[in-house]
Amino acid sequence: MAIAGSILILGLALLSCVADGALRRHIGLSHRRGLIDGGGAGVTVFDVTQHGAKADDQTDNAEAFIQTWRAACDSGVPAKLVIPVGTFLTGPVVFQGPCKSTEPIVFEVQGNVKATSDLSEYSSGQWILFEIINGLTLNGGGAFDGQGVAVWKYNDCHQNKQCQPLPSSIKLSKVKNCDIHEISSFDSKYFHMHVTDCSNIWVHDVNLTAPANSPNTDGIHISNSDSVNVTSSQIGTGDDCISIGQGATNILVSQVFCGPGHGISVGSLGKYNNEEDVSGILVTNCTLLNTTNGLRIKTYAASQPSQALNITFKDITMDSVKNPIIIDQKYGSRKSEPSRVKISNVHYQNIKGTSTSNVAVSFLCSSLVPCEGVELVDIDLAYIGLKNMTLSGSCLNAKVTSGGTQNPTCH
Repeated sequence: MAIAGSILILGLALLSCVADGALRRHIGLSHRRGLIDGGGAGVTVFDVTQHGAKADDQTDNAEAFIQTWRAACDSGVPAKLVIPVGTFLTGPVVFQGPCKSTEPIVFEVQGNVKATSDLSEYSSGQWILFEIINGLTLNGGGAFDGQGVAVWKYNDCHQNKQCQPLPSSIKLSKVKNCDIHEISSFDSKYFHMHVTDCSNIWVHDVNLTAPANSPNTDGIHISNSDSVNVTSSQIGTGDDCISIGQGATNILVSQVFCGPGHGISVGSLGKYNNEEDVSGILVTNCTLLNTTNGLRIKTYAASQPSQALNITFKDITMDSVKNPIIIDQKYGSRKSEPSRVKISNVHYQNIKGTSTSNVAVSFLCSSLVPCEGVELVDIDLAYIGLKNMTLSGSCLNAKVTSGGTQNPTCH
């Protein structure tokens, strides 16, 4: 019995150690997503309706939202702001930190937040702005309705280079350690989500949608940010599902279903002076359906010098994509002066599916700074266009190595 008792005690001790280790790992993962996400003990709830917000689809709730945010942000305790079920209309609103609690603040949207459609109210480039916050969880299962249908007709950026962009739906600026999940955004006036000057951002299990013909409704645009992860989401828009702009580093895009839209893009780069380099991009395990582009890198001609390097696209499925693999260094212009954005160390691995154009791989690189270190491994694409044409690849000013299946080959 003594031996059996010792074995039992030892077994319980081992189980305790295993459980403790699992709990520590779980807490480590949970901290990434906000330990107070689930509204556990000690969390103080700040309901917008307690500060005058009305779910009547008529009242502009901007002031009530701001008052609720200030109460939660300044409370100094673990806090959760709640927008309950219902339709809450609001004009532009800024949720600004820093907040006093050391715990992430939770912003829980259960209902439908609806944008006003009078553009004269929007003096800046966004509708909902989260700014200067360290520790934020945005979730709740609700939706942001940008009401873009009412204003897309005023977007003339396709013909007016000096156009004033319409406001983005959700913007993160100078935000650190943020987890966004289980929300939807539809019919944004401009970008659904804009992440800039941020670090350690996780976006997962979101649904971003707008019609295929809606202008500049990028799903997520990332710029001047480090360590941004977009995973397990569905994005279908009138522009890029995800666009990775200047100054973006260490970006992961994984398990994203994209379509309709213009695909997943690095760029456009080189439009402005003194742009920061783009590096450390991994796009993996994604599916693109009926998009005009697949995996695209785009830079302007006659640009200032910068770099886009260390970019990997792997394990991607293309389904009826017009331009599955494309580098375009004359994007938006056919000026004779070449781009000075240097593209290097770009890897395409295990890209499979169907193309609706006969040129499935197209590299139009700069004659001044040719693309270097471009790798094509296991590319297997089939042409399903209407015309009886042979699938081909075109590689201009690009130093390309290849391995495994090559369909098409790149010349």
